[in-house]
Amino acid sequence: MRTRLSLRAKLAFVSLVLLALPWAGYRYVSDLEGYLLENQQQALLTTARAVATALHERPLLMRLSTPLRRPVPETIAGETPSPGGAPVETAVPMPVEPPRPGTSGLAGEGRDGEVEALLQGAERANVRLWVVNRDRRVLGVSGSLRPPRAKAGEAGLWRRWLARVIPPPPADFDDAFDAAVLTAGAEVADALLGGGAVRVRTSRDGKAVIASAAHPVWAGDSVVGAVVAEATTHSILAVRNEALEKLLVLAVTVLSGVSVVLLGFATRVSGRIRRLRDEAEGAVDAKGRIGRLTTASTAGDEIGDLSRSFSTVLTRLAQHHDYLESLASRLSHELRTPVAVVRSSLENLRLQGMPADAMVYVDRAEDGLGRLSKILSRMAEATRMEASLAATEREPYDLAAVLRDCVAGYRLAYGAHRFELRLPEGPARVAGAPDLAAQMLDKLVSNAADFTAAGAVIEVGLEPMPLATGMAWRLTVANPGPLLPEAMDGKLFHSMVSVRQAGTADAEPHLGLGLFVARLIAEFHGGTIAAGNRPTGDGVSVTVDLPAA
Repeated sequence: MRTRLSLRAKLAFVSLVLLALPWAGYRYVSDLEGYLLENQQQALLTTARAVATALHERPLLMRLSTPLRRPVPETIAGETPSPGGAPVETAVPMPVEPPRPGTSGLAGEGRDGEVEALLQGAERANVRLWVVNRDRRVLGVSGSLRPPRAKAGEAGLWRRWLARVIPPPPADFDDAFDAAVLTAGAEVADALLGGGAVRVRTSRDGKAVIASAAHPVWAGDSVVGAVVAEATTHSILAVRNEALEKLLVLAVTVLSGVSVVLLGFATRVSGRIRRLRDEAEGAVDAKGRIGRLTTASTAGDEIGDLSRSFSTVLTRLAQHHDYLESLASRLSHELRTPVAVVRSSLENLRLQGMPADAMVYVDRAEDGLGRLSKILSRMAEATRMEASLAATEREPYDLAAVLRDCVAGYRLAYGAHRFELRLPEGPARVAGAPDLAAQMLDKLVSNAADFTAAGAVIEVGLEPMPLATGMAWRLTVANPGPLLPEAMDGKLFHSMVSVRQAGTADAEPHLGLGLFVARLIAEFHGGTIAAGNRPTGDGVSVTVDLPAA
């Protein structure tokens, strides 16, 4: 079976396309985070360059273990000039500060006070500055990577939920200064080669991301050290988290609003379609009358067009149905005159003393004329029944007494069949007309007798039946015989409908009006009539439910 999805479910799936908007916003925030990281690295590189500028041409502060080599002119005393008088590069000892007692170049040992004072003067919030010479000895460290601890406060439920979805930057991470590891970094190596460099790494515990930038310190044409500026990306993460929070709130608000609007729109459209469906299903009432559709009849959209198309079709069907309903009365009226002419002509022929062989044809013509007269009588009966029911008044009477008298007559009229009658102990009072109830029972019993073999039992019963609206009496006429075809479900009590097979020429004529008349009488009593196969599967049962008086 095909999966059935309502309009609301389909629009709900369609609304999932809106998830592309928060995805695009997330991609934008990710790109923005990359731009901010690049700007932070450039800012750190600028800070390192500024500090390195203060240390330029001050090799004594770098505490080098080897002398610098720089070009000297040929006029220096004690030197032999080179051919052509060009200056030569000679190893000239430059002043090198001897190591202070107890210094070894490791982190935290033997740091130069002047260097650290210079670093403290250029210190920035949440930025750590340190200087390393070309021997990779750390000469000074200033600043801290850890941001100042914010004042603790009670976070609300919304903030705690957001912290689960978008974790804030960690306030506690390992920011220990390890000289052996940091001085071996790629940015330090590039800076000692003469170029500025940046790097992004994680803290030793992996909780924080640290951006660093290094710039060389020059003494003449030689690099004597490097200045490194470091900072965590907590400020970038804070900006990113704030943007993601706003994006989340905006996405939830927009998606919720759009979903509510789409759900309301789908509910309204599906409600209109359901009302149109229910009205189309109920356009034909129990009496076969066809009405018009009023749902969306004035709407200017496609549902309105559909409603008006249905109304047009139903109007044409109603006109055709009215024509068929009046056809029986018109035929019965129009055919009576030619039938009377044929009957009088046959009577005149019989009085003229025709030969015996010719009288055979006269007898056959009279038999056919008799059948035609019965057909016309039954057509007129159905037409008169609809007209007479409107003028008949309803009165209480005992339905059980009517059944008792009728079944007594059926035992004489249908001698080839047996009848079994089941009645309640007390009276069964209903509101209607007893003669009409007897006529309805005549139609039902006649129909049952036509399909029942000789000697079989026709069951007629009456029993109380509780309903949601009150008490009712159920009249049942059951007979053994052929089962009802599935194609006749719900159509058996319509006018001009019959399930009888075509019989011989002298068979009793049937137009399917007997059960139609029975339905009219049952509806006159305020009840319903239905037919179905017996639970035992050996016959048919017709039930009539009449409200108790």
